[in-house]
Amino acid sequence: MIERTAEYQATAKAISFNVANKVLPMDKLPETLLEAYEGLFKELIQDNAGLFEKSWQSLPASAQKLMPQAEFHGFYIANAWMQLSRVAQEIADEADSDEAIDEKEYDGVFGRLAEQSLKESIKKLKKARTDRSLLNSFKQVMAI
Repeated sequence: MIERTAEYQATAKAISFNVANKVLPMDKLPETLLEAYEGLFKELIQDNAGLFEKSWQSLPASAQKLMPQAEFHGFYIANAWMQLSRVAQEIADEADSDEAIDEKEYDGVFGRLAEQSLKESIKKLKKARTDRSLLNSFKQVMAI
């Protein structure tokens, strides 16, 4: 686990909330979903497996210079939240009951979604080095 400073966490959380809020009105989410978001944030900011840290360190310097690591971490967390929310809604729509949801095999879904989200975020950041409109859209959606 990488120890993140309070400032790093606050920046990542503000960015994550802003990005997610562009798609899902975070202030209107039910309490249970807000708790789920907080749990996701905590897990991904801790980065126990070191996946985010390794991915960030392997980025070219030109990509790292586009935004601070904490801001990119927040962007990635928001992206993971949106993907997880979408998949959770699909699962809920397909299931006839909570028991049906429990009976299905969803082990590892979160981990795969988080990893996929990180890969997509990294890809977008790399592309933003040469695509000014993509970089501007990053900044617009992340605006605090």
